[in-house]
Amino acid sequence: MNISLDLIEDKIEFFEADDLQTLEKKINEQIEHNKALLLHVHHVSHQMHVAENGKRSYSAVVHFKAKK
Repeated sequence: MNISLDLIEDKIEFFEADDLQTLEKKINEQIEHNKALLLHVHHVSHQMHVAENGKRSYSAVVHFKAKK
């Protein structure tokens, strides 16, 4: 049985929520989880969409990179 441990160098994650506070909470939780994998935030991109009924939705893409 061979066990191979490969270092994750890049990781991209997508998040969505109905309000900014929830979106921020989700991202912050994942930042803490990724610290255990020695990943840090490299780039964040976010958007807001307003539906025809006026409901807002927020999304974000977070690019994590390995610490060097």
